[in-house]
Amino acid sequence: MQFSTVRRMPMLAKFLSLLAGLLLCSAALAADPPYVSIKTTMGEIVLELDPVKAPKTVANFLQYVKNGHYKDTIFHRVINGFMIQGGGMTKDMKQKPTGKGIPNESNNGLENLPYTIAMARHDDPNSATAQWFINVADNYGLNFTMKGGPGYAVFGHVVLGKEVVDKIKGVVTDDKFGMRDVPVVPIFIKSVTVIKKPEAVIAAEATEKAKAEAEEAAAKAAAEKAAAEGMAQKPAEPAAPAAEPAKPVEPAKPAEPADKPATPKQ
Repeated sequence: MQFSTVRRMPMLAKFLSLLAGLLLCSAALAADPPYVSIKTTMGEIVLELDPVKAPKTVANFLQYVKNGHYKDTIFHRVINGFMIQGGGMTKDMKQKPTGKGIPNESNNGLENLPYTIAMARHDDPNSATAQWFINVADNYGLNFTMKGGPGYAVFGHVVLGKEVVDKIKGVVTDDKFGMRDVPVVPIFIKSVTVIKKPEAVIAAEATEKAKAEAEEAAAKAAAEKAAAEGMAQKPAEPAAPAAEPAKPVEPAKPAEPADKPATPKQ
């Protein structure tokens, strides 16, 4: 009996470990994603990050946020119809020191659509450090492709302040410090901080949920009404034919003689 208990303990431990892992995964999925506020001299932009699809990229970005790396940097490259880039240059176009490059997570299903944020990098797919850009167009050419295009890793999107992005993309640019597409009037990033889920986002989600539920209820009611009308208009089935007349009883066959006459002997 003692031997049986000892053998069962490792199995129980494995089961409990698996259960704990599942509970942690469920809690992570249920938790709100990180939100980040980028305060600029042209207004505030709020991002919702996606640590599920881009875990290493989000962790890297948040590390730079917590270290205060982005304070007093500028949007140093702005191309209307393409993207706005920041996160690495000071006002005199000197690059701030960074850590090592991170693995490229562009093959995560997220696309470079308008108002998404992605990591800037060099030709080496795994060279992204601190700089990022916000797409202002559908830049499908920056997406990962199965034919070998490494793409640029998207790791979140703008949830508030799209009008600020639109203002930034429309500024006048020129060649400065040997670089192209630099805003003539510097656009400073005053601070980048992690924030709680904005009330405006919560309200918008509640509105969308109520709208979806109302549409679902309306569709269900319409389907039920159509079904009821279809039943009412359905022609009545013809009455079943009367029972068939009874068949005449056949006359009984005459009884055979009890015994055939004996064959006469010769």
